[in-house]
Amino acid sequence: MEIFKEFTLEAAHWLPNVPEGHKCRRLHGHSFRVQVAVSGPVDERLGWVMDFADLKAAFQTIEDQLDHRCLNDVEGLENPTSENLARWIWTRLAPDLPGLQRVIVRETCTSGCVYDGR
Repeated sequence: MEIFKEFTLEAAHWLPNVPEGHKCRRLHGHSFRVQVAVSGPVDERLGWVMDFADLKAAFQTIEDQLDHRCLNDVEGLENPTSENLARWIWTRLAPDLPGLQRVIVRETCTSGCVYDGR
């Protein structure tokens, strides 16, 4: 079974590698929505895959590093595209979150990416 939890990050960034004149080269902000999905067996006694509070706790350090920040200033996010952000989050969650299946990053209501560790 798979469960997920969504988080919101308010952050600014610019994309330094896009061509001059591209709107994303200018500093701008997003209300990023991050979904973290975990899969595993349903514990027969507890009736869940994982406590959502534990999933939230696993994400807390990441939220502290990214929320209300300029992502370009975060080590490893010098080119903070949604794709790079999803990989960055995955790399930090995977060691402590068994069963991690995917990280979805939405930078707008209609645009985002899905990363599954590959």
